[in-house]
Parts: sequence; C-alpha cells; structure tokens
Amino acid sequence: MTDAGGRRAAPGLVVPTRASSAVVGVLTDLGLRPLVVGGTVRDALLAERRGLPPEPPRDLDLEAHGDVSTEVLGAALAPLGPVAVRGAAFLVVSVVVDGEEVEVSVEPLVPGRSVAEADRAAAARRDLTVGAIAWDPVSHELVDPHGGEADLARGVLRHVSEHFGDDPLRGLRVVQLAGRLGFAVAAETAALCRELLPAAADLPVERIWAEWRKLARRAVHWPEALVALEQTGWLARWPDLAAVRDVPQDPAWHPEGDVWTHLGLAARAAATAAEQEGTAPADREVAVLGALLHDLGKATHTQLGDDGRVRSLGHAEAGVDPARRTLAAMGAPRAVVERVLPVVREHMTHVSVPGRPSGPAVRRLRRRLAPAGLDDWARVVDADAAGRAGASRQGAADAWREVSAATPRTPGRGLLTGRHLIDAGLTPGPVFRETLRAAAAAEDDEAYVDEAGAVRWLAARLG
Repeated sequence: MTDAGGRRAAPGLVVPTRASSAVVGVLTDLGLRPLVVGGTVRDALLAERRGLPPEPPRDLDLEAHGDVSTEVLGAALAPLGPVAVRGAAFLVVSVVVDGEEVEVSVEPLVPGRSVAEADRAAAARRDLTVGAIAWDPVSHELVDPHGGEADLARGVLRHVSEHFGDDPLRGLRVVQLAGRLGFAVAAETAALCRELLPAAADLPVERIWAEWRKLARRAVHWPEALVALEQTGWLARWPDLAAVRDVPQDPAWHPEGDVWTHLGLAARAAATAAEQEGTAPADREVAVLGALLHDLGKATHTQLGDDGRVRSLGHAEAGVDPARRTLAAMGAPRAVVERVLPVVREHMTHVSVPGRPSGPAVRRLRRRLAPAGLDDWARVVDADAAGRAGASRQGAADAWREVSAATPRTPGRGLLTGRHLIDAGLTPGPVFRETLRAAAAAEDDEAYVDEAGAVRWLAARLG
C-alpha cells in the first residue's frame, strides 16, 4: 500500500554492500536522512518484477537530506576511503570503499517543508519518472512521489517535470534508456525532446559519445532505440542513418522490410550475441556499431532491376564514407572508427567466396581489416545474417573463423621488412614500397611461410 507521499514497504529491495552500509552509517550519524536513488532502484524493481533475486548494486548513488557542508561530509567519509568532490550546480561527494564507489548528493532542508514535500522536490529534478524512484535504507521503504513504478509496469519513459529541459542531452538519454530497457517514449516526452533539440547543438561531442557508448555497450533493444531516436528528433543529427528509412530490400533475402528495420534487428543480434558470449565491452561496442552502420551504402546504391528484383551492388564500399560521417557525429574515438570502417567495407566478402575459404583468402581479409580483427568482422557478418525477420543466428562467418584459427598469423607488418630490402641493396622510394606491397601479397598467397622463405623470395624477385 502506497501512502500519500508515494511511500510503501519494500523490505530487501536493495541489497546493501559493505561500502553502502558504511556510508549510510556515516550519514545517519551526521543526522542526515539517506535515500538510495537512480538506476539502482529502477533495476532492482525490474528484477523484482521479473522474479530475479536481488543483486548487490555497483557504484551506488545516495541522496542525503539535511544540513551539512560538503567539507564536513567529506571529512566524515574520509576514514572509509578516498574522497572527491565534483559537480557544478549540485555538488556530489564520492567515496571509494574496497573498490566500490558511492556518490552522495546533499539535499538541504527547506524550513516548513515536510518529508514528503522534500522527497517530491528532490525527485522532480531527475529526468524520468522511472529514475525518480528512491529507496530508504533505514526504513526499507520505496519512495515514489511521481508514479515511476507505474511507468515501469507500463514500460514507458516519461519526464518528471519542467526540470527535464535543464539539460538538452536528456533527449539522447531517453533514446539510450529505450535501447537498454526496451521501453516506449511517452508522446509528451518525445515532443519535449524535439523542442529541446536546437539547444543540444552546442553540446560537447564527448557527452554525445558517452550516451552512444552506453547504447553500444549495454543496450539490446535496438529496434526500440531507433524508434525513440526518430520520435525524439535526434535522428536529424545523423542524416546518413536517417537516409536508409524506407530504402527497400529484396524480400527473398530480407523479409523483415526496409534497411532501417534490418539495421535495428542486426544491432540487436550483435548485442544479444555479445551478452551470451561475454564479449568484452570494447569488442561489443565495435560489433554493435558495425552492425548498426554496415548497410548505410544502400541509401545510394539500391536499384530496382528490370526483372523487379532489388539490388544494392557496391553498397559495402559505398557505406564507408557515410559510416565515417555518422561515427564522427556520434563523437566516436579514433580507435573505434578505425575498427568499424574496415568491417563495413568488407562485410560482404564472404558472399563472394563460395564454400570454405582458403588460407590465402583469410590472410588477405585479415590484412584488409587491420586494425580491426577477423573476430570484429565475423560478429557483424553473423549479426547481418541474424538481423532478418524470423532468422536465427546462422553462423555465416563460422568457416572463416575456423580457417583463420588454423592459419598462422604474420607478426608485425610481415615476414619481409624494410631491413631485408636495405640489406639487399634497395633504398627507400617507389620501388621499395612496391616491393613491400608485393611481398605482403606473396605472403598472403603462401609463397613463403617463414623469414628464410621471404629472403629467398626477395632474391628471386631481384634476380
């Protein structure tokens, strides 16, 4: 039973850790009223609804209601571990206890304001109702003054108050949470996001990338994320991605529909596979973004033939530039861009090699993919195959993985190096560069398999 202040009993909802218990103890000793806030409570409620056992939270956020300076609070927390103070409008004191970070924001008391009014005012500054739910670690009560639990049950992302507009980035955060939770965006919230979009033009690209990175590393519900991207108006920031809406595909190969639909399903397949296989976050990021962007070239390279068939010849190579522009607008760092673009360019390679690939074919692909790896490529190829209506993960790249595992990897840039050429009397220049290119191709074709063989090949070439 929820009371008028949005409180109800919720024993055991959040599992305390040693760090959180220690910090709560310090706060109560200072006469403060602590509340667990943020995604920890949301995720605990979702787990409860799904019948999952509660898990100890990571990187807990606390609100401390009462009168205390950050200096006094920091000094009181210092015996527990390293303390830092950060923030601009609202200062936050963080402490690391046994490797676990706990953040504490202070909510000053307002004379004449009741506990329920204080809870409601503090929660109103949060962005969405599902994130404006708190849990009292002393009374073990849920504190939900804005109906967030009901929105969780409905699967709806709805803004709490006019404070939502304090940060225009919240529109992209809505997209990020739609992708992670699989929720729909309330119509009024989507409309507000569109109104805020012009104010987002000057946001630092690092903040944009932070939301995309969470999407790439944590989201599975990519079709829902793309719907939210369009509804909030944020899709306008990535016109090359928007351009694939309504671009047709051959229904024999893509019964799911247009390219836009396929990309959402492919990204979902890549994320699902990454979760099932425990793929490292940085590798998952490349796989998901590669799957999301691999067919951007179809926007300009799709044609309806005289036979009525839809074809997109050359779309893989044509997709590199729009993928580069999209990643740049996302704020993706160079290390990510350099791994995604070769995968986009080569994602159709397996189609042009019927049957089981040869060792030389695998070597040539690995060389073209660098600095991406064949595993990066294979994850996207598999996601591409799985991203079709009713399709399961088909293992389209399995044969390439198997041959690659049995094919020796060339150390560094190749067995034949510039030092060998200089020892043979060549000097750096056009002939030097052409010889190294020819050597790389010969090595891929297994003309030699060790350094001695490479030297013999060079001697024969030079006559």
